[in-house]
Amino acid sequence: MGENSSLELPEEQLHEHYRFDASKGQEPLRVDKFLMNFIENATRNKIQQAAKAGNIWVNDKAVKQNYKVKAGDVVKVLFAHPPYEMLLTPEDIPLDIVYEDDSLLVVNKPAGMVVHPGHGNYSGTLINALVYHFDNLPQNSNERPGLVHRIDKDTSGLLVVAKTEQAMTHLADQFFEKTSEREYLALVWGNVVEDSGTIEGHIGRHPKNRLQNTVFPDGEQGKEAVTHFKVIERLGYVTLISCKLETGRTHQIRVHMKYIGHTLFNDARYGGEKILKGTTFTKYKQFVENCFKVLPRQALHAKTLGFVHPVSGEMMRFDSPIPEDMQLAIEKWHAYAKHAKE
Repeated sequence: MGENSSLELPEEQLHEHYRFDASKGQEPLRVDKFLMNFIENATRNKIQQAAKAGNIWVNDKAVKQNYKVKAGDVVKVLFAHPPYEMLLTPEDIPLDIVYEDDSLLVVNKPAGMVVHPGHGNYSGTLINALVYHFDNLPQNSNERPGLVHRIDKDTSGLLVVAKTEQAMTHLADQFFEKTSEREYLALVWGNVVEDSGTIEGHIGRHPKNRLQNTVFPDGEQGKEAVTHFKVIERLGYVTLISCKLETGRTHQIRVHMKYIGHTLFNDARYGGEKILKGTTFTKYKQFVENCFKVLPRQALHAKTLGFVHPVSGEMMRFDSPIPEDMQLAIEKWHAYAKHAKE
C-alpha cells in the first residue's frame, strides 16, 4: 500500500485509534502539536506522516498537519488496520494468582507490567498473559477481556479478573457503586501532619500537560474523586500512609496526594523524582538517590482488595505483601529517621 492509500478508503473502513475532544478553553493550536500533548510516546514526525497519509481527521474530515485545532473540535486518528488492542496476542507470561475459582481470579501484578495494551505497549501486558492462560474471558465495556478495574504500570498489587459474563457485570457494578474495598500503601514526600483525612476534588486531564491529571476543586471539570488516607508512620522527610479509594479515577492517589502537597516518592510523572523535602547536604542527596535506585518507580502498592463474590454472595478480602523494592526503600527511610533522632 502506498503512503496515501488510506485516503482512498471510505471512513467506515478506517479504524479509530484515538479520539480527543478539544476543551472549551482550547486556544488555536496546530493539530500536530495538539496531538503531541495527548499521545504518549508519539513523535512530531510520526504525527506529520499520519496527517500526510490522511489519517488525522477533525470533525469527520481529513486535515493537514498545520490545521489549527480550536475549542469544540473532535480530533480523531484513523488507520486502515484495527487498533493493536484488538489484535491481542496470547503470551506465556507467568501470573501470580492469589485466588481462583470458576467465576474469577485475583492477581498480584508486579510493578512495570502494563495492565492492557495501548500506544507503545502492545505486548507483555496483563491482558496478553490472561488470554494465553484463560479461554473465553468476558469483554468489559472497552472490549478488554476479563478486566474489571486497572492499576498503573508502575503500581504493584491486587486486581480482580472476571471469568464469566455474570462475574463481570456483578463486579463492575460493585466498583461503580463504590462498594468494593481497595486499600493502597504509599510513601509520600513530607510530614503528613494529620493522622487521617479525606481528600475530595474532581479529577480530570491537566489542561497544559495532557499526560497528567489534576484536581479541579470547583468541580466544574473532571469527575468526582474521594480518597481517605491514614498515617502509618512518619519517617522524617517522608510519610508512610494507607489510602482507601471511594472512587477509581486515573492516577487518583497520585493526583490527590500531590494536590495536598505530598507527592508520591519517586513519582516521575508528578514531580516526585525530585528531592522535594529535606536538607541540602550532599550526604542526604546521595541517600535519596540511593532510595530512588532501590525503588525506580512511584511508591504505591495496591495492598488489599475486597468485594462480594458474584455467585456465593460471600465478602472476600485479599492482602498482598509489600514488594521488595518498596520494602527496601521504607527500611532505608526507617534507618535514616532513626539516625536523625539520635
